[in-house]
Amino acid sequence: MQRSVIDLKVYDPKDFPAYLPKLNKLYDDLFSGGKGFRAKLIKMMATNLSLDPKAELLLAQTIEFIHNASLLHDDLIDRSHLRRGKTTAWMKYTPEYAVLAGDYLLARVMVNLSGHGNIKLVQYTAEVISDLLEGEWLQDSVVGDFFVTLEQLDRIHNLKTASLFKWCIRAPFIAQERYDEELHRTLEEMGTLLGQLFQRSDDLLDYDIRNDEGKAILGDLKSGYLNSFGAYVTKGKSRQEIDGIVKSKTLEEYYASIGGKAQFDQRLLEFDEMNKGLIQMYNHHLERLKTFLKPGEEKLIDQLRPLTEILYWRRKPSS
Repeated sequence: MQRSVIDLKVYDPKDFPAYLPKLNKLYDDLFSGGKGFRAKLIKMMATNLSLDPKAELLLAQTIEFIHNASLLHDDLIDRSHLRRGKTTAWMKYTPEYAVLAGDYLLARVMVNLSGHGNIKLVQYTAEVISDLLEGEWLQDSVVGDFFVTLEQLDRIHNLKTASLFKWCIRAPFIAQERYDEELHRTLEEMGTLLGQLFQRSDDLLDYDIRNDEGKAILGDLKSGYLNSFGAYVTKGKSRQEIDGIVKSKTLEEYYASIGGKAQFDQRLLEFDEMNKGLIQMYNHHLERLKTFLKPGEEKLIDQLRPLTEILYWRRKPSS
């Protein structure tokens, strides 16, 4: 069974003021039930790089605080009713409390990192938070735009989704004051690819592809958002064809709007093939990463390699 973020000790209620009971109750709800994948990625990096345990905890807590703050804001902006099978914070505690709770997490991130004393780590984290907010603005601007391109969406996903993956694999090196520019260029490329693969796979869930977690079918489309697979399918279609596609309420209607289930399967096959190219690029950068590692750190390569299987193909990691 996967451990929750609470089990990883990333979230501890004692870290927050007891005189703010509603805030603590909101965080209890927010942090329970999450997979804590990003914190586990930090742990993987930290273990193989022999990072100080206090620094490891700080980094794991930082990324989970940023990620959960983004969820609080995303759910409100998207008017989502459910998160991890539970009522979202803005509905349960009011929109104002959800915004304040998200802002407070981001403020605590900067306070905690400042105490670590690594100004480059503080600066990089601030840049990532800025990227997330820019991505949110851009994503909101394409809601209702059914002619958005995959390239436009990639830019948004690089700012939002990929920025957190990049942080997870770069921050441990920064915490150790390893600043080689080529190293960080390689890590940046790897994080970008992981973010793209994860987001594209997540977008496929909307069409019930590898949807083991039971995400709502056509949820993005019904919300007026044409995600990456939707943009790939509609590329080259006429306005009249796209109008028919985006009005689909069920998968059966969607299949019919693009020429049938066989046509859908063909587009999916092409989409998967395109993303296999991203996986090959990731593996290329992974081999380059070897040249920057110190003796004894080589196991990190073996542990980073399966991430594309987990993030894109949604295959469970071997125990």
